[in-house]
Order: sequence, then C-alpha cells, then structure tokens
Amino acid sequence: MTDEGSSLATIEARTHGRYLVRAPTAGGPWPLLVGFHGYAETARDHMDALRTIPGTEEWLLVSVQALHPFYTRKDRVVANWMTRDDRDLAIADNVDYVGRVLNRVSADHPVGQTRVFSGFSQGGAMAYRAAASYRADGLVVLAGDVPPDIITHRAVPLPPVLIGRGTKDEWYTGAREAADRAALARIDARVEVCVFEGGHEWTDAFREAAAAFLRSARRSP
Repeated sequence: MTDEGSSLATIEARTHGRYLVRAPTAGGPWPLLVGFHGYAETARDHMDALRTIPGTEEWLLVSVQALHPFYTRKDRVVANWMTRDDRDLAIADNVDYVGRVLNRVSADHPVGQTRVFSGFSQGGAMAYRAAASYRADGLVVLAGDVPPDIITHRAVPLPPVLIGRGTKDEWYTGAREAADRAALARIDARVEVCVFEGGHEWTDAFREAAAAFLRSARRSP
C-alpha cells in the first residue's frame, strides 16, 4: 500500500546469513541433515532439536538461520523467514541462500551421498522449498504446512516426506494435515505421518519417528 502520489519499488540488496554446523567425532564422509527453525526461533534452537533425534550423532547437522532478525520483548534476537510483503522475492532470496549454504558446507566438510532437509513450524515451508529446489533423500517436517508454490513450481521431484502433528496443536490441525496430504498426493509424493500426543512442539514420539525415517533415508557411503 502506498500514499497518494508515491510509488513502491524494490531493489536487490546484499545481506549475510548465519548457520550452525555440528560434525560427528568419527571421520567422514557423513550424511547431511539440514534444518530450518520456526518463527521467532534461531539456528541454535533448531540445532538443539536436531541433536535430540536418536542417531543424529552420526550425521553432519546444519541449522540455517532466517535472514530477518528481530528482538523479542525480552530482548532476545530471533529470526523470521518472511512476511506477506514481497513474498515471491523473499522465496527466491531464501532458496538462493539455502543453495549457498549447501555449497559452502560441501566445500568445508566431507559430505556423503545422503541429504535430508528438516523444518519446524514456519521453517517447514523452507524445508519443502529446499527439497523442491535441491536434490534430497528425505524431508522431515514438524507442524508446518505445504507452501502452495512447491505444488506448481518444483526444480526436482520431492523425496519421501515425514509429517509430524501433535493432537493438541491449535495451528497445525488435523484439517491442515489432511489438506497437505491431498496436495502432496497430487504430485505423487510419498508421505508418512506421525500423529502424537502433544501440541506445537518436539516430543519423544516424533523424535523416534524421525530417527526411523532418517535410517531409511540413509544411503551407503
């Protein structure tokens, strides 16, 4: 929306993102698990969550932080992936950002053949977009819905998907899950669903389901 007599324009600007890496203690090459945090979280929050999944000590873990930081009322710096403003431009920027992270991680670490993306809540949409843009062997999404753009625009086919939903989640509801399964069925994506007792959160039941999913997605080195 603009004032009378004014016009709105956009211009590309350079910025820097940050990401966390946790390498196994044993020598590589390692399978790669790349994750995206939820709204008002940080890369550290998602890294901490990934480390609680059984078996991920054998994976190279990468947690990518959103490009738009802000302060909470408690003065904590957190981040957000995008808003409705300039949404298509933000999607393109974020997808390019993920590609740059993947290239840097592959250059800096002995990465094996397996690559899985993970996302929680708002970060789930980013995980879907990453898997629709870059080769992946699996996609783990907790309490995050399918963005409509990946149904119509995909550079690569989606890999198998694990969807997690808490029975008490007031945002990612059973209706949202059903809509996502229908949308993914239209593009022939293979989907597993873990419905657990809980809310908009990580639980042990989902961690166990994610661990089994990662084992099935892992390729031989």
